[in-house]
Amino acid sequence: MRCPYCSEFESRVLDSRSSEDGTSIRRRRECNLCKKRFTTYERVEERPLLVIKKNGEREQFDREKLLNGITRACEKRPVSMEQIEKVVVEIERELRDTYEREVNSLIIGEKVMDKLQGLDEVAYVRFASVYRQFTDLNSFIKTIEQLKNS
Repeated sequence: MRCPYCSEFESRVLDSRSSEDGTSIRRRRECNLCKKRFTTYERVEERPLLVIKKNGEREQFDREKLLNGITRACEKRPVSMEQIEKVVVEIERELRDTYEREVNSLIIGEKVMDKLQGLDEVAYVRFASVYRQFTDLNSFIKTIEQLKNS
């Protein structure tokens, strides 16, 4: 495993733990060269899941893309990286359990919004503004009103 600080290939494992849901192993490592510590995750390679985008194109499901989108929505909010990772794991598990080979991107977006609404309302509105492509202030107001009424 390459060190993210100095790019050295050699490191030693200090600690290994299974994740809460048992789908991955978290390893704490120390670089042999610079002695800095970093964390890696090991997961079983899943069968490919294709995402059907709005324009009809298909691309392979990318959990990093999902993680980055949720992380951006939760920026400067009281949401921990562990909570974000848990949401990503839950969504990915639901998708792989429900859809055999392909899933529409709209379904993924709705699942993210459902999870964010329960996690942090500001993050929910941020994600919704990009996902639903708000074009004016009325779109924001409508979404906030819906949040208040739910």
